[in-house]
Amino acid sequence: MITLVGVGHVFAISAQVRDVVRSRRPEVVCIELDPARYHALMNPVAPRDIPLQYRVLAYFQKRMAGKFGTEVGDEMLAAVDAAKEVGAKLALIDMDASRVFATLWKRMSVREKLHLMGGALVGLVASKGFVEKELDKYENASDHYIELMGEGYPTVKEVLIDDRNKFMADRISELASKHASVLAVVGDGHVPGILANLGGAEAEVVRLKDLRKEPAQAVSGSEFSASFWIRDQ
Repeated sequence: MITLVGVGHVFAISAQVRDVVRSRRPEVVCIELDPARYHALMNPVAPRDIPLQYRVLAYFQKRMAGKFGTEVGDEMLAAVDAAKEVGAKLALIDMDASRVFATLWKRMSVREKLHLMGGALVGLVASKGFVEKELDKYENASDHYIELMGEGYPTVKEVLIDDRNKFMADRISELASKHASVLAVVGDGHVPGILANLGGAEAEVVRLKDLRKEPAQAVSGSEFSASFWIRDQ
């Protein structure tokens, strides 16, 4: 059994994530981190040799997390703690962030780079209300939202979303072939793409909107199959 839990890195949903892991008691808990980011999360130190683009993104996330009363990565820490509590193995399933950003910058056109830097500047001054409005747009039509992003930033979508969706889906499938139950905590925007790459395997899904609207100890999932998502992409 595969369970996908869609999260947002700036929202106070740690208790809900912890409860999902506790209630499912999977054999393996996967998190959307690579070894370097996991080490940084578990051992916070001054960043070194981190790409500028990643530092800007991290600063924006930290700033937004503060507005929502949490810390960036709290939901991942909650998943790690809950995995230990239920005796589950921990799996880091994401691609190496440094290589991802190096590939992204190399492939991007000058136009995309300028647009991305402009968007980053807007993000640095974005308000909590702005983030909430964008989240509403995403939750009301997530597929369309991702498509629009792909039109404006095709390389960003390909490298940061599509390639990583395939990579993480392959890791989840590999683990699911060896374990009876696997639960993966990933950014909510990755959920549809990972499902589409799971090769028809059924998966329970808990989306970010479910986590945010439900109090702790009351989060339920929805049954979907990858084939359903493939038909509706």
